[in-house]
Amino acid sequence: MNSEKVALPSWYSDEELMQMSSQNPELRFERNADGILETMPPTGGISGNREIKAGAYLLNWVESQDLGEVFSSSTGFRLANTAVRSPDAAFVAKGRLPEGWDEREDQFLDLAPDFVIEIRSKNDTLEKLKAKMTEYIANGVRLGWLIDRKNQQALVYRSDGSITQYPATAILSGEDVVPGFTLPLKTLL
Repeated sequence: MNSEKVALPSWYSDEELMQMSSQNPELRFERNADGILETMPPTGGISGNREIKAGAYLLNWVESQDLGEVFSSSTGFRLANTAVRSPDAAFVAKGRLPEGWDEREDQFLDLAPDFVIEIRSKNDTLEKLKAKMTEYIANGVRLGWLIDRKNQQALVYRSDGSITQYPATAILSGEDVVPGFTLPLKTLL
């Protein structure tokens, strides 16, 4: 998806960012570490379908194994660098969420997910998504899948800094972050 960048004054609070999101449900907002607000229009049908599939497969596995919680693309995570990011799907391991997190409806989660999935839509640049994945890892995400539909591949980012490129025929793994979770890449392409 194409995003526009708008300078976000440093005095904008998380609450004001949340309110802006609530008043503009047709847009998704993220704030980078430099305080720049990025708006993202709704995705097309294919991208939206792949996002929900990724989240649904992840949710089904995580719940069946009682591993933690799964979040959709509308969830904001405040990272250690102050960026607020919303991956297409995210997983947080059991016991990592702060007590009472599920009672604070209008607040971003103040932690990095353990696992994220980003799916490249037609208008996304690969460079921008690679930078976002690098930011996730630098801020505590342990595993990230960047699904590149345009090039029919996935790039898997790990907390040790390694990045592995997989072809369309690969079966992706949650490795030790989401134990036992696997998904044929073709499902998300």
